Amino acid sequence: MIATLRFRDRAYRADLDRPIDLSLPLHSGVDTVNCFYAPYFEASPVVMGDFIGSTAQGGPVNFLNVRLNPHGNGTHTECVGHISVEPFTIHECLQRFHFPAWLTSLYPQRLENGDRVLLPDSFAEALAGATPCPALVVRTLPNDPGKRQRHYSGTNPPYLHPEAIDFLVEWGVIHLLIDLPSVDREEDGGQLLSHKAFWRYPNTETAGRLGCTITELIYVPDETPDGLYLLNLQIGSFEIDASPSKPVLYALHPQ
Repeated sequence: MIATLRFRDRAYRADLDRPIDLSLPLHSGVDTVNCFYAPYFEASPVVMGDFIGSTAQGGPVNFLNVRLNPHGNGTHTECVGHISVEPFTIHECLQRFHFPAWLTSLYPQRLENGDRVLLPDSFAEALAGATPCPALVVRTLPNDPGKRQRHYSGTNPPYLHPEAIDFLVEWGVIHLLIDLPSVDREEDGGQLLSHKAFWRYPNTETAGRLGCTITELIYVPDETPDGLYLLNLQIGSFEIDASPSKPVLYALHPQ
């Protein structure tokens, strides 16, 4: 199925039969991505009297309880409710689900303290000549496939400098997708400077940033080239700050 759309006064086509899934699947056990010391994802059958919700164990259907932490158990999309006193939810903040997106790849830079950080100059260089889009997908290099199962807790993963976030907001980014556990340092004393910069918190509503989202712990396949895409950002209708999500890209080709 071919979709046609217009963006910045140009016509593009997308083959909807060729999706590029950026999400990391959730499955029980320790062989899955995890961060911030969150409990591991768990799915277990409901047991009530003689009933067991597992066909493998003799039940008539699979009927599972699920335990997850969206921020620590895989690909997730969060709204400003992640850091705000006000109870904003991802269900109310994300109201549209298709966006032109630019995919870019860049190396974190190592600072004197050993931190690996995505800096504003790196984004300025990587995005020079790129088409400004409401969604930006960031693939960090090297693109180690171990990202799919990595246990990040206590490892001080790469993160984004707050001034890099300022650059991206000025560039027009409304939806930011990264293959890291967080835009902020793992241990930052609760400052969350990059989160606050992205949502312009506490002035989120007056700054027009209430509908903006951050998606973390994606994985972009090596064979997916940098460039322009159509993004379909899928979430569950959770009335909390974040939801497990399934971001999907479709290559955009000029008509």
